[in-house]
Order: sequence, then C-alpha cells, then structure tokens
Amino acid sequence: QVHLVESGGGLVQAGDSLRLSCVVSGRAYHVGWFRQGPGKEREFVAGITSTGSQPFYADSVKGRFTISRDTAEAPVFLQMDTLVPEDTAIYSCATSKETWKNHLHLYDYWGRGLQVTVST
Repeated sequence: QVHLVESGGGLVQAGDSLRLSCVVSGRAYHVGWFRQGPGKEREFVAGITSTGSQPFYADSVKGRFTISRDTAEAPVFLQMDTLVPEDTAIYSCATSKETWKNHLHLYDYWGRGLQVTVST
C-alpha cells in the first residue's frame, strides 16, 4: 500500500524560508509537489524523478524553491526560500509512475497536504 506523509509546514513571514518533507512508503517512483491557494485550483510546484535527477519547476517558484531527494526510498524535500504571501497554500506531494512534471492527472497517490502561510 502506498502512503505519502508531508511535514514541515507552518506560518512564516515574507522573505523567510521553510523546508517541506514528503515521505513515501510502498513505492519508489517520481514525486511532485503541488499547492492549492485560497480560492484557486491546485497547481504544480516542482517535481523530481525517482533517482533524484531532472528537477522541474513551475515558473512561479523557479529560483526560489529547490526540490531534492537522495535515493528513490529517501524523503523528497522542498526547500522554499524568499517566500511571498502568494505562496500561501495547502501543499501536497504525490507520486507517479509516468511523470515528474506538471501533468496532474498522471499522479495517482497523494498525501493529505499541509498548510503553509506567509504573512506580510
């Protein structure tokens, strides 16, 4: 059975950093991070392959966020720097056999998500 558990969210001020963690059990495939802000649709944030290569980012976070993993069995981290209020959202990780990019419909297992709030 596949489980994903996120941790590391919270309330920070603009300009601060946070590191999110996604622990995946039951499979070792590609992982993506997504977020859903208030009144918005879920959007892709960043993804990485099962081997920890080829990180891929949404334009809105490129240069500020870094996704990483050491091995297929290791946690997947999302380092978020220079946070802005627009980053406020529920962040979720998900796993896919086929993609690590912004093809939301190809991700088949999801974590419950956690809240990240960035104040001004």
